[in-house]
Amino acid sequence: MSATIEQAEAPHQTFDTLLVLDFGSQYSHLITRCLRGLSLYSEMLPCTTKLSELSFKPKGIILSGGPYSVYDKDAPHADPAFFDLGVPILGVCYGMQEIAWRLSKENVARSNEREYGQANIQGQRHNSPVDRLFEGLEDAMQVWMSHGDKLNQLPEGFCTIATTQNSPFAGIAHKEKPVFGIQFHPEVTHTPRGKDLLRNFAVSICGAKTNWSMSNFCDQEIARIRNLVGPKAQVIGAVSGGVDSTVAAKLLKEAIGSRFHAVLVDNGVMRLNECQQVKETLAEHLGISLTVVDASQRFLDGLKGTDDPEKKRKFIGNTFIDIFEEEALKIEKEAENTPNAGKVEWFLQGTLYPDVIESISFKGPSQTIKTHHNVGGLPQRMIDGQGLKLIEPLRELFKDEVRDLGRQLGVHEDLVMRHPFPGPGIAIRILGEVTPDRVRIARQADHIFISMIREAGLYNEISQAYAGLDTNKAVGVMGDQRQEGYIIILRAVRTTDFMTAEAYPFSMEFLMNASRRIVNEVDGVALVTYNVTSKPPSTIELQ
Repeated sequence: MSATIEQAEAPHQTFDTLLVLDFGSQYSHLITRCLRGLSLYSEMLPCTTKLSELSFKPKGIILSGGPYSVYDKDAPHADPAFFDLGVPILGVCYGMQEIAWRLSKENVARSNEREYGQANIQGQRHNSPVDRLFEGLEDAMQVWMSHGDKLNQLPEGFCTIATTQNSPFAGIAHKEKPVFGIQFHPEVTHTPRGKDLLRNFAVSICGAKTNWSMSNFCDQEIARIRNLVGPKAQVIGAVSGGVDSTVAAKLLKEAIGSRFHAVLVDNGVMRLNECQQVKETLAEHLGISLTVVDASQRFLDGLKGTDDPEKKRKFIGNTFIDIFEEEALKIEKEAENTPNAGKVEWFLQGTLYPDVIESISFKGPSQTIKTHHNVGGLPQRMIDGQGLKLIEPLRELFKDEVRDLGRQLGVHEDLVMRHPFPGPGIAIRILGEVTPDRVRIARQADHIFISMIREAGLYNEISQAYAGLDTNKAVGVMGDQRQEGYIIILRAVRTTDFMTAEAYPFSMEFLMNASRRIVNEVDGVALVTYNVTSKPPSTIELQ
């Protein structure tokens, strides 16, 4: 996002913040998530970030792991200014090698014996401040390793605080400065005492306060929104029926009351009976007046002939904003000569932190996985600061934090636990061109699948589930006749942060019953399959 898009004051202006510089490890986000779970606020930024770009001073810095070797020609390196900031630093895996390499290029070399998986470390005590990282932890501890390089020698000024059979410098600490490095990954569950180590770094070494909670965030965010929006301006907000937009809408309602206007755009690719259900839910449980705009034909016409997922997302994102700007003019006109008279200046989206992480392309090691509909699908005029200004109060939160925030706001538990639904809707659950008939098939199959999940009492055990459609066709036999039909792809996952996810382990009986019902009840389907791929390497949505 361009800096010209205004946001409510970020939490790092209020809460002690641990900054994670991401060097591209698949585990980087887990460091941030783990710290949040310890009531510590943390943000993750690309390793290419310059210190001069920060609007805050972190309490401490964690350099993540990464897939590179620090001695490679194109390897990413942190801004040297971070090392002169005077705050504690912890290097994890690649991050430790980065600390050592910048002191001497001779310090890091390829290991003859690489370490992947479980390992046992042996702590070394020095009866000095360097012991703080492992304070309260056992001398012998199980950890998770994932590295092909290692320290060739101890950097000048450092001492060894942990070893393994293959790594004589599995943990290091500067003798005088609060700079630490560990070769293993404390953020993964395979390192059982990893959270305690991170707490030691954040609290004991950095002195960060453990005051990050949704109750504190809720009160401060409401105050920030009021200050940002001002006493007269109005806000228009997109709702889709998912928990993110619902909680964001409730937050705005609490902050500015009737100056917030919720709009549900029927884009023709919603779930079965979604629009009516959302309207009833928002009015009954949240007291939010909702305007439903039927733009289904406009979207479906625009999607004709488009099978590229990025083009689908861009078209849907741009068209959404066009419609909201049209609705903003209508709202302003209707509010004339009323207490709510004022310009609609702001556009609310329920963007979450994982959305941001997945959508940002780094100049360093990480690549964009896909453009998120809430982040990369905005028109250039909004990115340039023209037209409606974007407000994203949930932008720094993970999904479970949003659910906690919803409970703080009094949102009904059924809504809090509702599965996410993407802004582009069923369009990104159809592999190929979106047509009305394909939408019908995907919608009906999805309704059957979700209904069966609810009937089995599994809904709240699953983080997200849906039925997608593969536009390739399979051959089937129905009524003794050869018949071609589409392939339905069922997807259900369990996750806490939506950055990693595992397929839900349905019984074979459940899946066979779901397949039988979908093929029998949805005209045009010949085959049903279940996607068991985890994230990564897959994503939760099909596109």
